[in-house]
Amino acid sequence: MSLTFKQIATIASFVIAALVPAQINAHHAFGAEFDANRPLTLRGKVVRIEWVNPHAWFIINVENDSGEAEEWWIEGGTPNTLLRRGIHKRSIKIGTELLIEGYQAKDRSNRANGRNMTLASGQKLFMGSSGTGAPQDGADPTEH
Repeated sequence: MSLTFKQIATIASFVIAALVPAQINAHHAFGAEFDANRPLTLRGKVVRIEWVNPHAWFIINVENDSGEAEEWWIEGGTPNTLLRRGIHKRSIKIGTELLIEGYQAKDRSNRANGRNMTLASGQKLFMGSSGTGAPQDGADPTEH
């Protein structure tokens, strides 16, 4: 049996699609996942940081009204972008207390897009996404 060029191209397309990592599709615009009308401020200690593309994640324990720790996942920019802003693997240690200003996920889960990170020293760092539908709230030093 001989395959036509069209059949070979179709098969190749399916093979390529199956081999492309699913994470490529994971990148999203701010407005697809986070609510610009739900700003929040969280204070908690870092329990884990995931330095992954397309967004780094800062996982912190935040004390709720009952005094129990709730785990919050805070999305930052790409690891490369954070590095250029002064945030790198050795600058934020596990157990560090952070104050994070950001925007809650649309599904009201314990996930947020972090805009500003304030360290115990008072140093404030911009950690958020910009240019992706994120609010122009003055947090991004590159916005004019």
